[in-house]
Amino acid sequence: MYTASRQGINAYARVGLETGVIAASPHRLILMLFEGARIALSSALVHMRSGETVAKGESISKAISIITSGLQASLDIDAGGELAQHLNALYDYMSRRLLLANLHNKPEYVEEVARLLAELNDAWAAIGTSNGGEQASVAAGPVPEPAGSKGAKA
Repeated sequence: MYTASRQGINAYARVGLETGVIAASPHRLILMLFEGARIALSSALVHMRSGETVAKGESISKAISIITSGLQASLDIDAGGELAQHLNALYDYMSRRLLLANLHNKPEYVEEVARLLAELNDAWAAIGTSNGGEQASVAAGPVPEPAGSKGAKA
């Protein structure tokens, strides 16, 4: 009985997540990626400290995948210029640091990357609120034209 209800809860959670992703703005999607990476890193730390090597590796791999295939892949180097280049280098650094954390079982490396992601998350969240809810997007493409300029508002 527990297994059946657990499967229902998991299915409900997946539908909620998929719906959230589909309905999210590009700005919100980046915030979701930060959140997912930070959750994976928290999980990795728990597994690392309890000696669960396989689970630790899976959590670190998930965080690396989110950083490289999500955050780093969403960068528009041409439109984002120097800032996007710096973010690209930072995401590369984070990935390498997590690989070393996994290889050498270094929780301080995981904590370092988690702090960096938290700072980026806070800055990215502030960008969204400073624009009055408009979708700012250095990482995900060009910034929409401000209201009152020629052309349609994005």
